[in-house]
Amino acid sequence: MEHQPGTRSRLAYFPISFFAVVMGLGGLSVAWQKAQQLAGADLHINTALATCTAAVFVVLAFFYLSKLARFRAAVLAELDHPVKLNFFPTISISLLLLSITSLGVVPAAGRPLWLIGAAAHLLFTLHIINVWIHRDHLQIQHLNPAWFIPAVGNVLVPIAGVPLGYVEPSWFFFSIGMLFWIVLMTIVFYRVLFHTPIDKRLMPTLFILIAPPAVGFVAYLRLVDHIDAFARVLYYSALFLTLLMFMQARRFIALGFFLSSWAYSFPLAAITIASLLMYERTGLEPYAWIGTALLIVLTTVVTMLAYRTVEAIVQDRICVPEQ
Repeated sequence: MEHQPGTRSRLAYFPISFFAVVMGLGGLSVAWQKAQQLAGADLHINTALATCTAAVFVVLAFFYLSKLARFRAAVLAELDHPVKLNFFPTISISLLLLSITSLGVVPAAGRPLWLIGAAAHLLFTLHIINVWIHRDHLQIQHLNPAWFIPAVGNVLVPIAGVPLGYVEPSWFFFSIGMLFWIVLMTIVFYRVLFHTPIDKRLMPTLFILIAPPAVGFVAYLRLVDHIDAFARVLYYSALFLTLLMFMQARRFIALGFFLSSWAYSFPLAAITIASLLMYERTGLEPYAWIGTALLIVLTTVVTMLAYRTVEAIVQDRICVPEQ
């Protein structure tokens, strides 16, 4: 039996968007893994980060499953919410990231994590797109870059899928991601340019614009194994969007901290990894400098986000009713 609203614990307000923390930590782990590989040094940083990422995922999964058991209506309300719905695939993306990080730490765990993550993400994608098509009360104001999350997850699949031998399924998921990147990019820019501003709590999600082309570049290199014209279009699109976001750094800093601020982390990790890959494949020094600078920024951002998240939890500013 569910508790009455007046007696609800903080668990009832545990948000699905919390899984974005796993995405940020997982992205940081993969970025450091690539950086250490290129430097020819094993500082065991990615091992520590991969372990931390897995631990955080287990803790968050425990709390959210507890919420499902005790406050099922609250979970269903999130699943029916036009904005919060799009954060559910952060669970499957987290599993896919854990699959990628495990390949360099505990290879035996990579396959089951990938299979579960890919299958779950396909189901989330089908369900969410079905809701988009048939929900009659969606408005343009409900649209924000978080809608990219289902698309981003599909593009992520080949990164572990190809090494595990799932080449054709990887092309399937990659195609879905690229299709909806083009569609959603058009709609999101229309919404940003011609309608009311995005709520300040969701402004950090603008960084998600970087993720589809950046992750797409990394995944495409897994699929074709060389840099061609399309790979360059993906990378430079991501790099331009990164510069566009950095031009607005002062505005983002002025926003303060929200749980949605974790949206900064995974896209930054994606463009960092993409830049390091460009250096690895081309041997051109500018990419090494870009990748190194971005890795420093990424590490700083994730460290600050982790600190601010713990601070917000201690001060009871997270897992509370929305104002």
